[in-house]
Amino acid sequence: MNHIAIADRKPKLLGQTRQGISTSRCARRSEEAYVHWIKRFVLFYGKRHPVEMGGREINAFLTNMAVKKRVSASTQIQALSAWLSLYRYVLWREITDLGEVISVRRPTRLHVVMTHKEVNAVLSGLYGDRWPMALPMYGAGLRLMEGFRLRVEDVDFVRNEILIRGGRGAKHRVTMVPVALKRPLQAHLRGVKGVHEKDLADGWRCPTGWGVGEEVSECPSGTALAVGLSGQKPWSNERAGKQGRHHVAESIVHNALKEAVAKAGLARRATCHTVRHSFARHLIEAGYDIRTLQELLGHKGVRTTMVYRHVLNRGGRRVKSPVDDS
Repeated sequence: MNHIAIADRKPKLLGQTRQGISTSRCARRSEEAYVHWIKRFVLFYGKRHPVEMGGREINAFLTNMAVKKRVSASTQIQALSAWLSLYRYVLWREITDLGEVISVRRPTRLHVVMTHKEVNAVLSGLYGDRWPMALPMYGAGLRLMEGFRLRVEDVDFVRNEILIRGGRGAKHRVTMVPVALKRPLQAHLRGVKGVHEKDLADGWRCPTGWGVGEEVSECPSGTALAVGLSGQKPWSNERAGKQGRHHVAESIVHNALKEAVAKAGLARRATCHTVRHSFARHLIEAGYDIRTLQELLGHKGVRTTMVYRHVLNRGGRRVKSPVDDS
């Protein structure tokens, strides 16, 4: 009987969790991660319902993660955020008896930054539609998913502006269109428009819009068309009455960049986010102020952006070695 009750209750809880977390304007990726950690939490305590537990159980699980599982600090913080969101937005209860948690110590790491020459070597190693998708990360400071979710109507080639909708923290911001990106991006958009027109001719509706937590249904003009749409097959959900076309898989761009890094002969490890770090560091080196950089990167506070200035002033770059005087 208990097993039947749990089986009936579990989908209801997870459904409520998704609905509750979505009200906090949480990114879809974060929502999926939160649901994952809530499942782990429930299974850890033998499928007890979270309403029967509280801070003591959360503390014990976090301690187990730190001591036995040896997870990273970010993983532990993400799990804690998931459970606090569950109690706050679904069970309508604040956790006040959490106690002292054995926290994983977050290591202090400096961002890996490529030189101008290294960035050019890596970007020149990209091919096809990978290049116009990767270049905005360095040319305009976009995150990978922000580039994928970019709408056609958000790129203003006259004013040389890109509107980033619903970035991290559900914030909008404006950044620049690099001169080097204008022609390749315009050519890429012509290809995307061709895919869209073919979809309409085949009876498909407009592809899904890429705003956070929203979808675009009928839009024959294609104004909400996503820049990152690829040649992948359209998807259809007959039960929900929805259809569309997703952007290219992130792994394709990650792998393409990895190959380009190896081809360029870089000794250091460079990822998509390394390209964005390089954008920030090179703007600081060019003399732009930290507030401007904060707006372009979409950071919530200036403290996050200050790390690039700290990196610039740290280490041996501005110190003359005594051996050079000998």
